[in-house]
Amino acid sequence: MRAPLILFTGVALAVTVLSGCTAGGPAASASPSAAPTPTYELPPRPVRPGESPVRAAPVTDGDTRFQVIGLQKGLSGFFGSHAEWQAKGQYVVVRILVENPGRTNSRFDAKRQRLITADGTAHTIDKFAQAIKRQPDTLPLGAQVRIEMDLWYDIPAEAKVTAIRLFGDPPLGVGGTTDGAQVPLS
Repeated sequence: MRAPLILFTGVALAVTVLSGCTAGGPAASASPSAAPTPTYELPPRPVRPGESPVRAAPVTDGDTRFQVIGLQKGLSGFFGSHAEWQAKGQYVVVRILVENPGRTNSRFDAKRQRLITADGTAHTIDKFAQAIKRQPDTLPLGAQVRIEMDLWYDIPAEAKVTAIRLFGDPPLGVGGTTDGAQVPLS
């Protein structure tokens, strides 16, 4: 009599363990519901005089995320902190956010960024305008660092701006250069 009782108890225990017995109530979901990620509440800022806001989605190239936020075009010259400078054609200023979303340092190089005009020409920044307006040529971007800056271009007066091609830093351990990410500006 004792052997069947032990056998019955062993089978009952095995069925209970294998069936995942619960203490009542509905079964818990296999995947917990995702809580919304909190966001920073940053106040909106007015657009600078002469600038048009650009509502472009962020783009990523290599280990760098970019967002174009402002555009000025058709400027004949400008005043810096210590000089006045005239354009050979027209100045175009592109205001960008540059972000390193990674866990390691990366590098931003303003000289790699290209302004694209309707004829397909890729224009480089104007080094003198960048210097006079106190904008960096290159800078290190630490992990999770985000900056906002201007890119100054001197393009032919009759040229029509269509896009900007933004180049980030390649991922850590990857040599060479990146392909760039294009953002329409027209």
